[in-house]
Amino acid sequence: MLTIAVDAMGGDQAPKPEVDGAIRAAKALGVRVILVGREDVVRRELESHADCGSLQIEVHHASEQITMHDSAARAVRSKRDSSLRVASRLVRDNCAQGFVSAGNTGAVMATAKMVQGVVPGVDRPAVAGVFPTASGAPVVMIDVGANVDCSPAMLAQFAIMGEIYSRVILHRESPRVGLLSIGEEEHKGNEMTRAAMPLLKSLPINFIGNVEGRDIYTGKVDVVVCDGFIGNVALKVSEGLVEMIKTMLQESLEATITRKIGYVLSKAAFTDFKRRVDYSEYGGAPLLGVKGGCIICHGRSNANAIKNAIRVAAEFSSGKINQRIESEFRRWNGGKAGD
Repeated sequence: MLTIAVDAMGGDQAPKPEVDGAIRAAKALGVRVILVGREDVVRRELESHADCGSLQIEVHHASEQITMHDSAARAVRSKRDSSLRVASRLVRDNCAQGFVSAGNTGAVMATAKMVQGVVPGVDRPAVAGVFPTASGAPVVMIDVGANVDCSPAMLAQFAIMGEIYSRVILHRESPRVGLLSIGEEEHKGNEMTRAAMPLLKSLPINFIGNVEGRDIYTGKVDVVVCDGFIGNVALKVSEGLVEMIKTMLQESLEATITRKIGYVLSKAAFTDFKRRVDYSEYGGAPLLGVKGGCIICHGRSNANAIKNAIRVAAEFSSGKINQRIESEFRRWNGGKAGD
């Protein structure tokens, strides 16, 4: 049975969504979950659920908590018994195959890299975000925030990791990989993207060349490669746009629908739209390149998001993503992907 550790104190509303999500995951996925946090607080929330006594859920005490307001670097060094760090140690010590946190993103990345270590051949771990597309097949964007300054070799490494994730977890047979730029032509872009082009062409992947921002949502590409600065901007703009569209659609429906049957049909369509763009369906973003699984969730993650993040962590482990990344790096350039 796969075991996934959950930072029960990380999210904005912790520990309720974390506990609820763990219960849903244990019921639906057949995984063992370790809830990490202040034992009295976590057990109180867990015991409020009458139907969880027979589930494979444990509580592991951690006396400290890293908040969203903490400096990531300082908190990682000073709060050695934080729920985040303890969860990461459980992965390092093979007590769990992965961990999930909706906590301080910078602290999650720094902790996973420091405590669990990096997969051989990887220079910098990268966060892979999953976006919905018009075709219905999700697209992976990597990196969406771990590395704001990147080298061309790092972009090539991101391409390998993103391609493996798309192939194994999202079941894309031969993922189309594109480099995010300001035009499709090879001469378009900045110095880094132009230098990365020949490296990406040399990879054993289905590289289709440059793609533009508008291609992210069309289904034209399965993996979009970019530095973490551009990727994070794209992520935050996308989140804001989705919220605006949902609000505008809701207002328009309520203002214009007069017939009951029309209202019911339109509400059904609106509900389907919200489901298709709901971040909680994708769970969280994996930090690719660290040993063991690490799934980073929104701070406002609900129980469904936590449950799906646990699912992704379990699939990450069973799919042997890290072993595949290490193997692919050995194939490319004699195992010297970072050179």
